[in-house]
Amino acid sequence: MNEVYLAGRGLASALGPDIGSGLVALGRGGGPPRRFELAGGMAWPLYTIADDEPDWMTRARRIIERVARESGALGGSRSGPLFVASSSLDIGSRENSGDFERDYQSFAELVAGWLDWHGPVFTVSTACTSSLNALLSARTLIRNGHADHALVLGVELRNRVSIAGFGGMQLLSADRALPFGKHRDGLVLGEAVAALHVSSRPSRWRIAGGANVVEGEDPAGTVPEAVVAMCSEALASSALAPRDIALIKPQAAGGPVNDATEARALRQVFDPLPPLVSLKAAIGHTLGAAGAAEVALLTACLEGGVWPRVDYAQDALLEAPLADRAPANAGHVLACILGFGGGHAAVVLEDRGR
Repeated sequence: MNEVYLAGRGLASALGPDIGSGLVALGRGGGPPRRFELAGGMAWPLYTIADDEPDWMTRARRIIERVARESGALGGSRSGPLFVASSSLDIGSRENSGDFERDYQSFAELVAGWLDWHGPVFTVSTACTSSLNALLSARTLIRNGHADHALVLGVELRNRVSIAGFGGMQLLSADRALPFGKHRDGLVLGEAVAALHVSSRPSRWRIAGGANVVEGEDPAGTVPEAVVAMCSEALASSALAPRDIALIKPQAAGGPVNDATEARALRQVFDPLPPLVSLKAAIGHTLGAAGAAEVALLTACLEGGVWPRVDYAQDALLEAPLADRAPANAGHVLACILGFGGGHAAVVLEDRGR
């Protein structure tokens, strides 16, 4: 079987339009979310991409093309699989046009046209685990010789449905995200477009393994048994033991219950816990784009020596403190995303050095 590597990455988020500007902003502590207004005077914080183009589709095309180009995927053959992963797809455009007749695949085909992509096109929409599941699917195709490269796009752009839905379920914070924080009171959503260009050609980051576990006992939350199974299966697929993991990026979205459940489950698998890192206080929870966005940003942080600040009180009762600096040697990194519908996805990345 072929090994699979991260050949390139791109990211537009609240931190900036690309990886470089994002790292600079992160090093300065990032910035606050903006207020996103809904009907009736209701408003919630949202980490937005700085692009004030009013037409949703024009804005989406500009951001997606730029991020895909940053990943390097447009510089060579565009014949590999293209995965467009999102929990909301183009609902932001449909809200304005009133056209709800198109199927889920239509947006992915539109994106392929923008990028002049000639390979097979897939839509992955599994709530918050969408882009991480797309990455695992791309790995499977390359590993088994069905492709030698692929492009995974995580896309989550402004729309009223997502904000109103999470707000209606009373899952949002009115102020800011405090992952694993003592005073955490909910999520803050964020926009992101992320591109992961994966390939069989060796590079610094090897995609060593991963897992997707679905447990529907709590369709809007998580259960510790599923987190344990996710971690165990991801380790087994990578031929690793818990002690081999040097860093964990948990979901850590800032929910009072889910953060506690996740921390408890991680302690069951890892004893002692390796260093933990969360990125959601800087970019928000970017839903279906979160897996790709956080893999892109985390690998860039580890390469660039930039680390997210934790400028709030952490919850000592979780016994899962976030690290204030990167580990000296990342080695193997476990990145996790938990989502609605009982989705629990994880990927193991190996830092092979320069």
